[in-house]
Amino acid sequence: MEAYAIHKSAMIAPRKARMTMDLVRGKKIANARAILETTNTKASRLIMKVLNSAVANAVNNNGANESDLFISECYINPGQVYKRIKFASRGNVDRRDKRTSHIFVKVSDGKNTVKEGA
Repeated sequence: MEAYAIHKSAMIAPRKARMTMDLVRGKKIANARAILETTNTKASRLIMKVLNSAVANAVNNNGANESDLFISECYINPGQVYKRIKFASRGNVDRRDKRTSHIFVKVSDGKNTVKEGA
């Protein structure tokens, strides 16, 4: 069984969020939650929400056992970039890019399910 969750347009730069995502890739759910709870970053709080949502989707929609689940696939793609201005010295204007991320987490229990009659 596989289930996933996506958080689109998270207000964090993808480069910063990928550092935290690399810590939990491929881990069991209990270990990943422990790592994210002890990591003090904004990315860890956002990834934790997406992870909890993916686990809830697997348990409630597919009937999976939470203790068997692990993170089978996870990645962070860049989202849209909000362009803002900041006034600089000598009458100049600088552009500040506010980068967003799409956070994707897929959990699996490692068991393959085959549909009959299809």
